[in-house]
Amino acid sequence: MLTDRASGILLHPTSLPGPFGTGDFGADAYKFVDWLVSAGQTYWQVLPLGETGPGNSPYMSSSAFAGGIHFIDLVELSNRGWLGSDDLAPHPDFRPDRANFTLSRSFRIERLRRAARSFFASNHDNMHRAYTEFCIAEHEWLDDYALFMTIAGNENGREWNQWPTELVQREPQALHLMEETRVDEISFWKFCQWCFDRQWSDLRLYAQERGIQIIGDVPIFVAYQSADVWSHQELFELDNNGNPIVVAGVPPDYFSETGQLWGNPLYSWDVHEKTGYAWWIARLRHALQQADLVRIDHFRGFAAYWEIPADAPNAITGKWVPGPGEKLFDAFEKTFPHLPIIAEDLGLITPDVLALRDKFKLPGMRVLQFAFGDGEENPFLPHHYIENTIAYTGTHDNDTTLGWWHDTPEQIKTFAQHYLGSDGSDILLAMMRALSNSVADVVIFPMQDVLGLSSDHRMNFPGHPTGNWEWRISWSQINPEHTQALAKMSLDFGRCLNKKITAASLQG
Repeated sequence: MLTDRASGILLHPTSLPGPFGTGDFGADAYKFVDWLVSAGQTYWQVLPLGETGPGNSPYMSSSAFAGGIHFIDLVELSNRGWLGSDDLAPHPDFRPDRANFTLSRSFRIERLRRAARSFFASNHDNMHRAYTEFCIAEHEWLDDYALFMTIAGNENGREWNQWPTELVQREPQALHLMEETRVDEISFWKFCQWCFDRQWSDLRLYAQERGIQIIGDVPIFVAYQSADVWSHQELFELDNNGNPIVVAGVPPDYFSETGQLWGNPLYSWDVHEKTGYAWWIARLRHALQQADLVRIDHFRGFAAYWEIPADAPNAITGKWVPGPGEKLFDAFEKTFPHLPIIAEDLGLITPDVLALRDKFKLPGMRVLQFAFGDGEENPFLPHHYIENTIAYTGTHDNDTTLGWWHDTPEQIKTFAQHYLGSDGSDILLAMMRALSNSVADVVIFPMQDVLGLSSDHRMNFPGHPTGNWEWRISWSQINPEHTQALAKMSLDFGRCLNKKITAASLQG
């Protein structure tokens, strides 16, 4: 449950500046934390921090626990003596305005392999001890993940159900042989996860010391080609050959006339219940080691989820199936008495979803771009908000607010202008101020809206398989006026928790 009025920014670390193809946990991330402080913000909301999957999506990771290697700061590895200065020369095809995940991954993996060889050959006793302690502490997921990545590399990326039968079925002798013969490769993947964990922990501590809290993101589903599904096949709806029987998605909605066919395998919730939801508890515990609050994506799937036959061409033929509901959250509450969870309660929301959210006092989400189409009763209009709410102009799935306004029908524009008291020329500021003035405890602005950017800077377009997740900022886009305006707005509406920012300081 939220308690303090505050404000924050939605920006995935891959969208930060940086020399190696995508933003990462390097110097620019620390600079962004400093900017959040100067802008009077309290929250930094990120997307999932795992590996990217098909289409560069952070919601289709190869592990629900492992961090993405594209976040690892190569400069820090060089400072430790594990890379040379020549290793830090950027690839000439890297662009500052668009993330290139494919090129960045190959560039980084080559250097991470060099760093790993240097590390394991070194005499840094303290660092070797820290690495060993990490491997022991995280062994429940790390061992399977490193083995999965090693086998996947051997199999040239083939899906795990196409591997040799003894590996598909995880026969102990076959796994042991792989562990014995591929020690260096397994150690490499563990080294990468240790580097991710060290660097993110340092960055998060830096943020905490400056009053910035992290809002993480937990996708409700996991990718089929993941260490989780391979190592816990009994927890998913699979046939005897490891093929998904049914998959996840959503019915036709605002974003797509044929719905969205995500393709994630669905959970065998009866098996999860028999284990006391141990895997989910471990997953949430891990997420809360990385963030102060976590947004669970597609929260409505816990009340009921859209089940689609695995061979369906789209999501139209799916059906609603009851989820675990209160039983899962009762298990959560026993382990985490004060559930630091944000319920992503967007889309087709039914009374059972709201009842589940409210029973556990979870804050829900409101998106202002959705507010102006159904008259005064639209629940996304700010006068309907309650305090335990996190409100956005738009999310990573929305167009930028200026892009949305450009393409909005005239009748909706007319209502929005009337509601906001704007002639439309200052619509972005009017919408941001309406959110800030609302009773919602927390408001979050996508960085694109703070900078007043057009549709060209959109992060994701649901249903479009390519061209997503690539947007990046440059420091030249952030003017002092942006910083001061945001800080003043937070101060004016009682959302600035930074006591050093005052009205007088913003006049200088």
